[in-house]
Amino acid sequence: MTELLKISLPDGSVREVEPGTTPADVAAAIGPGLAKAALAARVDHGDGGEVRDLNRAFEGDAELALITARDEDEALELVRHDYAHVLAEAVQALWPGTQITFGPATDDGFYYDVKAPDSRDPFSMDDLPAIEEKMREIIRADKPLVREAWSREQLIEKWESEGETFKAEWAKELPEDEELTVYWSGQPGSDGAWLDMCRGPHLASTGKLDPQAFKLMRVAGAYWRGDQKNAQLTRIYGTGWLNKKQLNAHLLRLEEAAKRDHRKLGREMDLFHLQEEAHGSVFWHPQGYRIWRALESYMRRAIDDAGYREIKTPQVMDARQWEQSGHWGKYRENMFVIPDEVPNVEDEGPLVSDAADWMALKPMNCPAHVLVFKQGITSYRDLPLRLYENGCCHRNEPHGALHGLMRVRQFTQDDAHIFCTEAQIVDEVRKFCELADRIYKDFGFTYEIKLALRPEQRFGSDADWDKAEAELRQAVVDAGMATEEYGWEELPGEGAFYAPKLEWHLTDAIGRTWQVGTIQSDRVLPERLDATYVGEDGEKHRPVMLHRAIFGSYERFIGILIEHYAGRLPVWLAPTQAVVATIVSDADGYAGEVLEKLTATDIRAESDLRNEKINYKVREHSLAKVPHLLVVGKREAEEGTVAVRTLGQQQQKVMSLDEALSMLAEEATPPDLR
Repeated sequence: MTELLKISLPDGSVREVEPGTTPADVAAAIGPGLAKAALAARVDHGDGGEVRDLNRAFEGDAELALITARDEDEALELVRHDYAHVLAEAVQALWPGTQITFGPATDDGFYYDVKAPDSRDPFSMDDLPAIEEKMREIIRADKPLVREAWSREQLIEKWESEGETFKAEWAKELPEDEELTVYWSGQPGSDGAWLDMCRGPHLASTGKLDPQAFKLMRVAGAYWRGDQKNAQLTRIYGTGWLNKKQLNAHLLRLEEAAKRDHRKLGREMDLFHLQEEAHGSVFWHPQGYRIWRALESYMRRAIDDAGYREIKTPQVMDARQWEQSGHWGKYRENMFVIPDEVPNVEDEGPLVSDAADWMALKPMNCPAHVLVFKQGITSYRDLPLRLYENGCCHRNEPHGALHGLMRVRQFTQDDAHIFCTEAQIVDEVRKFCELADRIYKDFGFTYEIKLALRPEQRFGSDADWDKAEAELRQAVVDAGMATEEYGWEELPGEGAFYAPKLEWHLTDAIGRTWQVGTIQSDRVLPERLDATYVGEDGEKHRPVMLHRAIFGSYERFIGILIEHYAGRLPVWLAPTQAVVATIVSDADGYAGEVLEKLTATDIRAESDLRNEKINYKVREHSLAKVPHLLVVGKREAEEGTVAVRTLGQQQQKVMSLDEALSMLAEEATPPDLR
């Protein structure tokens, strides 16, 4: 008699099934509704579990959880993986001879890297409608997705015989002692069946996908295995969802995000520009730098109140300092390195002499702050010592990764390092949590706090990491923020190589999240750079170093603010807070008086006396996102009034000049000074 398998379900019940039974069979036995809704299964045979195909048989007693659309994160990853395979199948069906490489799921969709046949040009945006239609045809055909185990030799022979040079190259590197799998779209070996090498899992059939819930978005160049020395491929990007409603919502978010793009608004508002002559660095225009200065003043008030001492450290430091800190070994490829002397060599260009010492533009401020801390003898009575710097840093980010203000090569951090005793750590981190909370709320953000735990490659002992992680965790608990309200979550493996860290993830007006603030508890760098203080016992001790930032970088934070507010910054942050615009030239004198009183009240104001129609002026200043337009003509000059047009409001409001000054003065006051 065959021994039955015991399958444990999430509700605590246990079903006994015949060997060869699949999760799909269990779902069907529970009910037709579940059988239809099930997308995949999480199966645990006592090995920790994995997500599997519904039609893959149990291998013994197991715990089973069926994945449906309600398990949105897992479900989305599954359908996006399947959309990628359907994309590759569609391209090869339309253009035989196309070579395929790989195509994973992404945060909001999928992509697949392909190489067009030699007989045609690389794929372009013009090809996407035909590919989409073919993909829908494959989905509607409801082709079964069938898993098979193959040997490495079978894979190599298959790909080489079909001219799939990229797949063949990859197959030759696969381990012989692991199970290698392929998936068929269609019954194996039948006419029209398509095959790809994949670990899975996949849905039961292409018909489980919604043919109206995906869209191909764009094409881009890519290199085989990410190496520009290799063959160039075409990467086709798509977005994929569980249903059309989700797709439409995503496309609406993208449309709204495009309107809010800080690069577009930066041009319209004349805030900044970027150009090849300083690739990855920002040219701030007067209007944009006003925002910067408002942020800088705000942050200085905040850190002064919180007991920080501001310092300034060099841009260039000797490579030996970076070697000692550990950054040279871990971060060298992202550093701009220079010799401290370059001999004059005609024709051949600059060469580094044997006597030259290597220097580097600082990619972060931490080692320099340790050097400041080490000047003189520090007593335990001096701790905690909070050193702050608006520190300009340089990182050699890849050319393709640069993105407006969001990712640059030169940036300024609101950077600080708190040197403290072991006993002071939790309280200092708690105070930082409270400071960050106040600042983010002043800027109109909600946020979530996450604890990034030790990575696999790291400095320091496990005991030190245990202690550091526990301290950060306790500080958030003491601040009352380790709660669902604050989105508290722990992220295994995502800490820095020298310390765990708390991360603040801001949510903007259209629901996007931005990781901005951090605080890290570090025992490694003080050890490596020999930082000490004299304790109460008269002996030398190592301080703990808390690395912290709230804005992250001024550049990126300004970019986030521009997109969060769609350029309509709060009046206190707006580069120009009011413009006095005349209707007729007879009001020029009165406009000058109004402007004088505005500037005397510390309101950033300008006048527009041009001989243009008022509607033209209104449109122009609205495009520049000026919060208030004070319109004056003969009547306003005679009555001592102004007609206030507020950005985003249809009706203007006539008020006395004193009323307008009072209103603007209140709105122009930063929130921490109200």
